[in-house]
Amino acid sequence: MKRSGMDSLLALVQSFFSDHLRRIRGASEHTVRAYRDALRMLFVFLTDRRGRSVAALRLEDVRADAVLAFLHHIESKRGNSAATRNCRLAAIRSFAEHLLRHDVTRAEQYGRILAIPTKRAVSRLVSYLEPEDMRAVIASVDGTSPASRRDRALLLFFYNTGARVSEALAVRPRDLQLARPRQVHLHGKGGKDRICPLWAETATALRDLPLEPAAESPIFRNARNAPLTRDGAAYILAKHVAHAAETRRTLRRRRVTPHVLRHSCAVALLQAGVDVSVIRDYLGHASIATTSRYITTNLEMKRKVLQAFWARAGLDRKSAARWRPSSKLLEFLSSL
Repeated sequence: MKRSGMDSLLALVQSFFSDHLRRIRGASEHTVRAYRDALRMLFVFLTDRRGRSVAALRLEDVRADAVLAFLHHIESKRGNSAATRNCRLAAIRSFAEHLLRHDVTRAEQYGRILAIPTKRAVSRLVSYLEPEDMRAVIASVDGTSPASRRDRALLLFFYNTGARVSEALAVRPRDLQLARPRQVHLHGKGGKDRICPLWAETATALRDLPLEPAAESPIFRNARNAPLTRDGAAYILAKHVAHAAETRRTLRRRRVTPHVLRHSCAVALLQAGVDVSVIRDYLGHASIATTSRYITTNLEMKRKVLQAFWARAGLDRKSAARWRPSSKLLEFLSSL
């Protein structure tokens, strides 16, 4: 029995998320949520535009002109940036590719969606903390209570590993090796795992946590002994940044998120002279182009590169001695 258009759309949406994204691509939950939100917004827009319920949507409704209207809507009405618009489009394109693989009878319809170009977006400078600021934030954790020990371990872990917040909050006792060689096994995006070394200070802070070697639960937990959430981690960081800002002016009016600590780790590695390809593997980037953007954001590194180039080119001159008039010159001027 042939499925109706609305049944086919529902079935393909379900297979897109359960089979394609999760099973085949191994997408992270963050990616799944982002794609879910993009498609949900598109479907709601289509229902408002056509004056019918979501349940009545059909495959024929997913057309390039409707997608273009949706993209214009989120920019003009919702105030989304070009970068956000491009992210929504990426999710819709991925879904259109899935439709094309399973519904070749509408190949031209889906091909027009895939041909929609991205919009040029203004590249924003990466936000990060200098090492001095990061040390001040970590030092702001005071006390020996369980919450203080957890907060210190969490901040050190973020800065040490440059882990994404989802990676850090998923770490379990079996992922840690706190004796030499100190390291952690991080479960990255798309099923890409990596090993990251740990500082002695980080390992010591992690040992202070109530870890149960046989437990499968995440090591970072809240006051109710439940796994710490993304919002919980962001709250802990913001609290200690605000505390450190009382004595450190450079932290005032700064919005510091866990991802800013990932950027801070990357920039600190660059400042230490670590090769970009090594940092790419350290952070788990898929492309070295993603890592290279940290170079463009650090002014101090640019100054050092310019100074090295100036000296290498033979243009580096020592400052000339200050000119002083000789006594003969003064005598001559006096005789005039």
